[in-house]
Amino acid sequence: MPTIKEIKDLLATASSLDSPIFAEFLEDSRAGVQKAIQQRKREIQAALDEDARLETMLRYEKDLYAQGYELIAGIDEVGRGPLAGPVVAAAVILPRNCKIKGLNDSKKIPKKKHEEIYRAVQEAALAIGVGVIGNQIIDQVNIYQATKLAMQEALVQLKPQPDYLLIDAMELEIALPQQSIIKGDANSLSIAAASIVAKVTRDKMMTDFDGVYPGYDFAQNAGYGTQAHLAGLEKYGITPIHRTTFEPVKSMIKQVTNDYQ
Repeated sequence: MPTIKEIKDLLATASSLDSPIFAEFLEDSRAGVQKAIQQRKREIQAALDEDARLETMLRYEKDLYAQGYELIAGIDEVGRGPLAGPVVAAAVILPRNCKIKGLNDSKKIPKKKHEEIYRAVQEAALAIGVGVIGNQIIDQVNIYQATKLAMQEALVQLKPQPDYLLIDAMELEIALPQQSIIKGDANSLSIAAASIVAKVTRDKMMTDFDGVYPGYDFAQNAGYGTQAHLAGLEKYGITPIHRTTFEPVKSMIKQVTNDYQ
């Protein structure tokens, strides 16, 4: 009689829920064997569910492949809402029908998994471009226009250049066919890939800024207006990376100006 470990090793080779390997051990009365069977079935079901989710997220890309497009770039940004730091956009071209396990809207991926999935995207992608627009330009042109500039900067870096764009809730005034998708990072795998690249890139930048400007908790809040960040503003004032057109930074500058008049 095979040991439970030997049976577990055999079960690990099963790739479908109707694999004959399961039938071999259904009559085994050992609790450990039955537990192993159920565990392996759960693993297979989870893999099937994940594949189905990824297949759904490829529906925009597959429709475009059917129309003859080959190099489809997903584009997304991170950092429109923070009080400090740049807005970062990424553009990613994945191979045809590419599926990356765990890839999703970056906001839905556990933070501890960000780096792992970011590396998986880097390894799989045909091309990646990143655009960074700093806080001074954001204050000059507004965050909406700065986001477009970041996306265009990311696009310029792509080699090869794409023949179609899938963009998260934006449109770009450029001569390339494109589609704006609401909540695109949760509905298109290409946009989701851009989302995680932009997120990891910007988070690393804000962690670096935390070393330059301590006291604002940038490594944890990425420049968003958390309690710790607002406390830092009150205690230490405004840094060179703060967005002066964003509240409450704008009002703080106005108050300082009034105090000196």
